Amino acid sequence: MADIILFNKPFQVLSQFTDERANNPRPTLAEWIKKPDFYPAGRLDYDSEGLLLLTNHGPLQHRIASPQNKMPKTYWVQVEGDIPNQAISQLSKGVDLKDGPTRPAKAQRIEPPSLWPRIPPVRYRETVPTSWIELTISEGRNRQVRRMTAAVGYPTLRLIRYQIGDWTLDKLQPGEFRIEQVHLPDAPTANTKPTRRPHPRPSKARRPHRRSAPK
Repeated sequence: MADIILFNKPFQVLSQFTDERANNPRPTLAEWIKKPDFYPAGRLDYDSEGLLLLTNHGPLQHRIASPQNKMPKTYWVQVEGDIPNQAISQLSKGVDLKDGPTRPAKAQRIEPPSLWPRIPPVRYRETVPTSWIELTISEGRNRQVRRMTAAVGYPTLRLIRYQIGDWTLDKLQPGEFRIEQVHLPDAPTANTKPTRRPHPRPSKARRPHRRSAPK
C-alpha cells in the first residue's frame, strides 16, 4: 500500500515546499501540508489552481509524474471570448506549438462550473464575453493548456486542474487535502530491497566410466 495526498492548490502558490527567491518569498505547500516525506508527483503552475498529488512512495511518484506513462489530466479552462466549435475541434485534433504539435486531446465546451471565488478575481471586461471548456490531455509540457488555447485564438483567463488519472478534486476547497491509500501489487515499496537469488553452484563434471580392457 502507498499513501497519496490529494491537495487543492490555491491560486498563486508554488507546487513545492520552498521558494528559492529570498526576497519577498511566495507561498509554498509548506503552509498547508505538514506531512514529512511527502513530495509532489508532478507540478501545477503558480498561477493555476486545483488538483496536485503528493506521495511518500517513490515508484508511485514516478508512475504519476513520468511523461512515458501518459496519465490523462483534465482541466476546466475559462477562456477569453465565445469559443466556437471550430476551435474546440482544433484542440481535439492537436495544435502546433513552438516545441512541436500536441497529441490529440479531448475537448468540449461546458457550462460555467460551480467554483470557489478566485482571489484576486479574474479581470472582467464587460464588452468581452468568456466561455468555459473541459480539456483532457496526456502530456505535461510547460504551460501547455494556456499555450494551446492561445494557439487557437482564445487566451486562458483561469485554469483549474480537476482530475489526474482516476483522482479528482471531489469537493475539496482551496487549501484542503485528503489522504488516500493506493494498492500497488506490482510496485516495490520504498523500504523493500530487491530479492537476490543465490547463484547456482556449478555441478562437478563426472568422469567417464572406464571399462577394463578385455584380457
